[in-house]
Amino acid sequence: MDPKQFEELKENLWDFMKTEIYPNELRHIKEVKDIRSNGPSHWKQPQIMFELREKAKARGLWNLFLPVDSAQLAGRKGGGLTNLQYADCCEIMGTANHAEFAAEACNCASPDTGNMEVLARFGTEEQKKQWLEPLLDAKIRSCYAMTEPAVASSDATNIRTMITRDGDHWVINGRKHWITGAGNIDCKIMILMGRTGPKDAATYRSQSQILVPMDTPGITLVRPMETFGDDDCPKGHMEILFEDVRVPLANMIWGEGRGFEIAQLRLGPGRIHHCMRMIGQAERALSHMCRRASSRQAFGQKLSEMGSVVQQIAECRAEIDQARLLVREAADRMDRLGNTDHYTRKLLSLVKAVVPSMTQRVVDRAMQIHGGVGGSQDSFLPAAFVGCRNLRWADGPDEVHWRTAGRLELSFQRKQSPLYQIELYDHDKSTPFRAKL
Repeated sequence: MDPKQFEELKENLWDFMKTEIYPNELRHIKEVKDIRSNGPSHWKQPQIMFELREKAKARGLWNLFLPVDSAQLAGRKGGGLTNLQYADCCEIMGTANHAEFAAEACNCASPDTGNMEVLARFGTEEQKKQWLEPLLDAKIRSCYAMTEPAVASSDATNIRTMITRDGDHWVINGRKHWITGAGNIDCKIMILMGRTGPKDAATYRSQSQILVPMDTPGITLVRPMETFGDDDCPKGHMEILFEDVRVPLANMIWGEGRGFEIAQLRLGPGRIHHCMRMIGQAERALSHMCRRASSRQAFGQKLSEMGSVVQQIAECRAEIDQARLLVREAADRMDRLGNTDHYTRKLLSLVKAVVPSMTQRVVDRAMQIHGGVGGSQDSFLPAAFVGCRNLRWADGPDEVHWRTAGRLELSFQRKQSPLYQIELYDHDKSTPFRAKL
């Protein structure tokens, strides 16, 4: 999208936030609470979300996440945005009281966005017709099943759910947990990652991804997983048992053994989306922090006149801006070189390691400045804190991403950096020497 059109789109999105999202935050909270108290209908979508979706569609703020190439493959109109442009939109949407409230209103929330990209890029025409089209219209929801309770799923080679061939069907057996969105009654389709290859198969060719309708016999929603006592209604993070679940051979995505390739192509853009929404959350927390500090007085002076408070505000500003620049560089690099480029992969790991923890620090400082109300139902801060803390586990924990980024940096330094070859000085000879390590 050309720069002028993009500025108009951002103005449109900001206006949508100001006129529709912020004024309806409390209504959304109330409707979710009412749904939660209704027992069997616990997992249905609140009415406000249906209304907001119609308004987003009317404004042209629909499926903004879908890049031009994926939109063409889907036979639909997406946002027409680059990853860098959509990153800015994610930050704006992330300023809502919940990181994905506005994103969901614009059909840009996870895990649906990643699933739609997978189907657009790798799905057959029949798969697109049956599942992608209703997802693009928000007529159904979806989930993505990868994490397992019995193994360290941050290393995806550990995944043990089995997908075995039996005649003209695939048969699935295993257990998954933390499956976001699976609790929603509108969730009709799951993309599941499991093992199709034998134990001696090449490590990264032993996993596949497959479409599993949620009403398939043998699927049991065992329980919703709670984070900090919250079940995240109406999405839910479910534990799911698969017992002889049979699906047609045609449900395999992109062919047997392509699971890791799909996962990498899926997770790269998702990290940009998540992290820029987190920056939106951090910006809102900082604004609330400044407002509170400017309006409250203690010991004869405003909080905003206390040196320690002013320093915390400055630290928040610096950390948010540093994180934003890192994410924008990753998005720009992905636009130019793709997300399998060596340096892009390092940046994608860095943003996932840096941004959620940065947001957690900013939100924590804002909560402290607010005192008791900062941890109460009168503030968005507790939900923001839980959201960024959860994201430090989701899509791989911090430690995995630091490890990946560090290993890629070592490889770059050894093979490409001209500075790596500069030797230490031998002061006796006034000539360089190489240190013995």
